Amino acid sequence: VQLQASGGGLVQTGGSLRLSCSASGRTFSSYTTGWFRQAPGKEREFVAAISGSGIYTYYSDSVKGRFTISRDNAKNTVFLQMNSLKPEDTAVYYCAASTWSISSSEGSYNYWGQGTQVTVSS
Repeated sequence: VQLQASGGGLVQTGGSLRLSCSASGRTFSSYTTGWFRQAPGKEREFVAAISGSGIYTYYSDSVKGRFTISRDNAKNTVFLQMNSLKPEDTAVYYCAASTWSISSSEGSYNYWGQGTQVTVSS
């Protein structure tokens, strides 16, 4: 499966952005999909994940209550709605797909898209 992330940009503190991850392939609904991010000088970290069916979701503590992950399997797209953005959310955001069950572990994700930059100004 090939993934394409989009929707990043520059936003002020407290603002919102919605990221999209578009996938190729007819079996996208069978893949767990996750979002990760990497800030300058830091390791890549888990943000959120959603099961293939969309029933189960999982968030990092740092974004819980502010970000919402969802998917539209008919459109082969996963979304990350980001609200109440903070400067510490600034990073390159990556989407990834996994044939395994929902996980925060990078190693369980087989496919990665290119990143999209999110910058939150203070």
